Amino acid sequence: MRVGYGRVEFTVPDGTPMGGYLDRPGPSTGRLDPLEVSAVTWFDGERRFALATADVICVNEDLARRARQLASCELWLAASHTHAGPETGCVPGGGPTPEPWLDRIAEATRAAVRQAIDGEQPCAGTAHHGELRGVGADRSRPSAEAAVPLDLVAIRTDELAGVLVVLPVHPTVLPAANRLTSADLVGAVRRSLRERLGEDVWVVVATGAAGDISTRHTRRGQDPAELDRLGGVVADRCTELLAGPATQGWSADSRISSADRRLTLQPASVATDPAALTADYEAALAAGDPVATRLARSRLEGVRARSGPGGAPPALIGVTVHAARLGGLTMVGLPGEPFLAVAESLRAPDHREPVVVLGYVNGYPGYLPTIDAYQRTEYEVLASPVAPGSAELLAETARHLLEEF
Repeated sequence: MRVGYGRVEFTVPDGTPMGGYLDRPGPSTGRLDPLEVSAVTWFDGERRFALATADVICVNEDLARRARQLASCELWLAASHTHAGPETGCVPGGGPTPEPWLDRIAEATRAAVRQAIDGEQPCAGTAHHGELRGVGADRSRPSAEAAVPLDLVAIRTDELAGVLVVLPVHPTVLPAANRLTSADLVGAVRRSLRERLGEDVWVVVATGAAGDISTRHTRRGQDPAELDRLGGVVADRCTELLAGPATQGWSADSRISSADRRLTLQPASVATDPAALTADYEAALAAGDPVATRLARSRLEGVRARSGPGGAPPALIGVTVHAARLGGLTMVGLPGEPFLAVAESLRAPDHREPVVVLGYVNGYPGYLPTIDAYQRTEYEVLASPVAPGSAELLAETARHLLEEF
């Protein structure tokens, strides 16, 4: 198997609308750290597969199609889901990607993939899996344990050439008031891990199934210093995993196989009472409870987010589920923001066969909560445009695709 890596930075002009927060006080005013598109390609002599990650809030289907056409190979384009990048049409149910980002991100992806193809060399791969503590937790449950799974794929020639990190945590450390563009937590992890591994080792960080996981209850601030701290925590854990046991991913003679399936998701029918939600928020505010106030405010934000700037989401939402096998490594690409439990349901109980699940891939239907989450009045459920069972349908479809290989 031959593997390559490419990276292209893109700029965001001052005055650009930013994605991620409904209550942003204004457009961008500068840059905190670089935004980039990173690409990894695998080639088995006959078939090529490319994974690209872009520092944007979401990848709509029109952007995924355009990027795939320009790249001229099988391509998954995943959003890092930074909330400090340009607005790329992130509305529940998906929408058109606004100019100039449809062309700019697609072209940056093409260039990054081309760099990766030009630099392909024989490489072996190993998978590393472990627990990450102190960075992400269920953001709707303040008492939840701050522990999430962490996946790494190490790409080696004679030495370590690069790593792919899959982190199932919302990259949202910087606040809504921030107007500087940034890759946020994803960028902080990239910087910290590059520092630890050396300039000759490339680093790609993808966001996993992070629909219900964030830094809300683990972060100690919302500034660049906290970004550096959390990025360091993740990077330190990555280096520990790289030094520990590994599972074989692929070798020189491994083959690539992949499949995808188109689905139609039914619309949500969650009844909401904005007046009651407002009353809950005012009561929490009056009681002076900051945690209850934040959760109550997020429920109101969920109702606003569900309608979005373009009105109500479509009645039926089309999505595509992707699966690939790179030798012994299984990868699943899910659209939108699946809850972490959705990804975990795709793993073998003993983790004997490595399965890496990415979110935010090739489309944005919005939040994909688990069935049990619909029994609770939480931000993600209120914001989701899809009916209960949608997330489980995506997971079941992914399992069927893997069985076909």
